[in-house]
Amino acid sequence: MLQIRETALDRARLLNRLSLGWNVVEGFVALAAGVAAGSVSLIGFGLDSGIEVSASAILAWRLHQEHRGGCMAEDDRRATRLIAVSFAALAIYVWITGVGDLLAGSEPEPSVIGVLLAAASVVVMPPLARAKRRLALPLGSSAAVSEANQTMLCAVLSAVVLVGLALNLTLGWWWADPVAALFIGALAAGEARRTWRAESLEDTCCG
Repeated sequence: MLQIRETALDRARLLNRLSLGWNVVEGFVALAAGVAAGSVSLIGFGLDSGIEVSASAILAWRLHQEHRGGCMAEDDRRATRLIAVSFAALAIYVWITGVGDLLAGSEPEPSVIGVLLAAASVVVMPPLARAKRRLALPLGSSAAVSEANQTMLCAVLSAVVLVGLALNLTLGWWWADPVAALFIGALAAGEARRTWRAESLEDTCCG
């Protein structure tokens, strides 16, 4: 049992580092492209990458706590709540900005870079999220589940952003961008609520 947990811990750390590296690059590119195009959905996508970075950092801290041994329940609960707060912050930002752009009629410029970035994320994120989730049970970590959910949410948001950017690029439907941002906010708010209420897994105290 201990060997299984150690193996899961090593794999979780590796996936955490891969996720962290990908999202740092993704976040910078998305934010730069979003600001250049005036795209609230792309900026929101970049901020979500930033939240994914923070979630990965929080999970890295949680995994590091394994060295102490003993019950991980309190550390796991604290890490899970911090991830929930990051979801809520994203929801608030994109709602305020998305509604503002719709009311003001702000038209973003088409962004080919944004389309390519979102498409790449749609391909990369789902298998990464599934691999992370498989490791959460042997670790007994609801924080690991929440971080895996954040990675899967990133894939969903990528698809939403891709649709909005593609419609603006091909059909000139500027409103698709802020509408996509509002959808991002709804998904992030729902995930914040679920993450905040997440129950500890039964093996959290094994360590």
